[in-house]
Amino acid sequence: MTTFDKREEAFEKKFAVDEELKFKAEARRNKLLGLWVAEKLGMSGDAAKVYAKEVVAADFDGATGGAMRKVTVDLAAKGVVVPEAQLRARVDELTALAIAQVTAGT
Repeated sequence: MTTFDKREEAFEKKFAVDEELKFKAEARRNKLLGLWVAEKLGMSGDAAKVYAKEVVAADFDGATGGAMRKVTVDLAAKGVVVPEAQLRARVDELTALAIAQVTAGT
């Protein structure tokens, strides 16, 4: 195996690790978002946990932004007003928190 081959293999492994961390961070962010929105919708306990799982699952429906679409529709359906700017800011905060949690291994 040449040095080039070893280097290429190392880059491929790093890419795979980075993609796995990205996936875990997005799922964690969506869970945190679901818990936050559940609170806004008046849910707590098991109902909030179930809702958070639904938000995570919404991102796997094949369409981009499934989690955001779900929470936006659910908030509107219950008449809960959360300005888009506030929602986006919260998503940014939760993204940073999720990345920190995933990289820390919690």
